[in-house]
Amino acid sequence: MNVRSWPPRTAIRRSQGLRTLESALQRSGLGPVAGVDEAGRGACAGPLVVAACVLPPGPHPHLSGLTDSKKLSAAQRERLFPLVQRTALVCSVIMIPAKEIDQLGVHVMNIEGMRRAVTALAVPPEYVLLDGFRVPGLPAPSLPVIGGDAQAACIAAASVLAKVTRDRIMVEMDEELPGYGFAVHKGYATAAHSEALMRLGPSVQHRMSYANVSAARAARARLTAAGGTASDCAG
Repeated sequence: MNVRSWPPRTAIRRSQGLRTLESALQRSGLGPVAGVDEAGRGACAGPLVVAACVLPPGPHPHLSGLTDSKKLSAAQRERLFPLVQRTALVCSVIMIPAKEIDQLGVHVMNIEGMRRAVTALAVPPEYVLLDGFRVPGLPAPSLPVIGGDAQAACIAAASVLAKVTRDRIMVEMDEELPGYGFAVHKGYATAAHSEALMRLGPSVQHRMSYANVSAARAARARLTAAGGTASDCAG
């Protein structure tokens, strides 16, 4: 069997441990293995952040709590963030601003961000594990892993890097653009965020192509044309 064709082209749904995929690839001569994940795909404000990470072979007891970043508390992610940075052979973090997302769409920019993150690695990987879906045009063979950030350590590490980086960006954004509550909801469409959108209108950091942001902008425009106030718009 040609090792370049392994694993099979279909997405892997389960593994027997967080390092199983990487270990099998490395034994087949396909290391280093990079994991790639993103944060902010479902938000309507702020950037999309994509990270790629290559972990060295072998067990890493200090990363024992590593898993899907969404399953970790903010404190757990912050604790793991520097540990992942110190442990990684190489890693990269790419930010896609809201304007780029508006131009080409979040899925297109998610794929492009993954390409950029892998290309930015100082050591080119021999294989790439992706969280969930295929990414054409990568400089190495790749495999999508469903639920990958809970299945492969390198993807989980990338997940932590992307999530912590983006959360920090949103906290800083909250100071620059007060009133929206970015530090709390991180740009996702919560009830509080929706109320702030209607009251303040979209900011320069909002994704104008998103339906809820576009609707808030249109509502603000109608209210302004009718001579209303922000409190009227907030209801």
